[in-house]
Amino acid sequence: MSIIDRPANSGSGAKEHRSGRRAWLGLAVLTLPVFLVSMDFSVLYLAIPTLSAELAPSAAEQLWIVDIYGFLIAGLLITMGNLGDRFGRRRLLLIGATLFGVASVLAAFAPDASALIAARAIMGIGGATLLPSSLSLIGNMFPDTVTRAKAIGVWTAAFAGGSALGPVIGGVLLHHFWWGSVFLINVPVLLVLLVLAPRLVPEYRSGITDPFDVLGIALSMLGILPLVYAIKHGAAEGLDNTTLAFAAIGIVAMWLFIRHERRTPFPLLELKLFGNARFSAAIGSALTGMMTLGALSYLTGIYLQSVLGRDVMTAALLGLPMAIAVAAFSMSASRIAAYVSVRWAFVLGMVFAAAGNAGMIFLGVDEGVGVYLVSSAIAGIGYGMIFSLVSDVAVSSVPVERSGAAVGISETSFELGTAFGLAILGSVATMVFRKNTEGSGAQETLSETLHHAQDLDPAAQSTLADSARDAFVDGLHVTATVNVALLAAMAVIVAVLLRTRTSVKQPAQ
Repeated sequence: MSIIDRPANSGSGAKEHRSGRRAWLGLAVLTLPVFLVSMDFSVLYLAIPTLSAELAPSAAEQLWIVDIYGFLIAGLLITMGNLGDRFGRRRLLLIGATLFGVASVLAAFAPDASALIAARAIMGIGGATLLPSSLSLIGNMFPDTVTRAKAIGVWTAAFAGGSALGPVIGGVLLHHFWWGSVFLINVPVLLVLLVLAPRLVPEYRSGITDPFDVLGIALSMLGILPLVYAIKHGAAEGLDNTTLAFAAIGIVAMWLFIRHERRTPFPLLELKLFGNARFSAAIGSALTGMMTLGALSYLTGIYLQSVLGRDVMTAALLGLPMAIAVAAFSMSASRIAAYVSVRWAFVLGMVFAAAGNAGMIFLGVDEGVGVYLVSSAIAGIGYGMIFSLVSDVAVSSVPVERSGAAVGISETSFELGTAFGLAILGSVATMVFRKNTEGSGAQETLSETLHHAQDLDPAAQSTLADSARDAFVDGLHVTATVNVALLAAMAVIVAVLLRTRTSVKQPAQ
């Protein structure tokens, strides 16, 4: 799959002008599903306290509600890109949008945690069709290299903007409506896509007949999901037989997956690309950035509401500085890289992200709004720079004929990074919370504990609630410290791997 496929003929100048205007209108339509898919990663961060009160999920179910969506997108992204090439990218886009919309309605009216997890899983399958289809179609709509680069920049900004604004939009909706509204908002947007895409977005099929790597798909999912379950279960229950069994299944499956991918002539994942140091640095940056951002956003959303007692609307507004910083610096990252080189722009982004996470270590149980605002904005500067540069470096570091595979891996790393951040780093916070509240009568999560405390006498209620809030903040501090260590380590790795100076042309004014 390549995003650089060209149409068969270009036509006259007047036709090109009309086609150009039509292409930009089509791009505007394509940014709709990208924004929604990205937003639905983070839209639940502020909804968790409300959702927990309504559905009473366990600690493991709470994390699955948030990240089953991301794991299925990451696991199926490259597969769906291949399907789009064979059966039509626009057709797959429209099928995926329909599935995503139906699943959004199911999620909005889910009666319990299990039903919500199932609906989020279906949303993940639909989302996996939307991202590669929309990005690949840009290559057909914008054959000129410079124009295509601008279009991909708009696509990337929509993705980053959706992730950054998700908590804010979710907070506004929760302030006025019930928790299911964060899913129902998808439906009218997708209806616009279904109406306009057939008119403004061209169809494309590559005609390839290479066989599917069905075994690779099965082994990748069999490796990722059991490993994540082992992490979640271990955080909640400790190192028991269930944790060990699922960890063993995941490790063996991942080993078989890597072995298979190295031998099959038509691999799901082109492992040879990771032999390129620059490509590996870009993918590592995406994974690290999204892991730490996902965990940070998830935990601070709970912190603002359940620890500091802010309502959901206030929590949403407090998230605006970070959202604005991410959007602004994702758009200006190429200019920064033009002056200091891509290498040092990447490192600078890691340093800002690490500094913002370090600030979260100073959040307190009774106060911390000012610290949160400053720290989250600083982190947003770093994340905006990192995410904007990843795709550029990943694609430019490989031969043109392999750019499609590079794009697929790059986008997969974003989705997988978010899911791993919630699973692994979220479980770190859970372990600290459980350890620090052991024997106090606390439940599995902070929300459950605060709800349980309401049934106690005033003195016991105050004691249990205070100890639970202390334990949660301790978990947040530990997770922020781990985030700083991961980002600092990645900054060093990037500085070493991107030693060859590479400049980025500034976008046209």
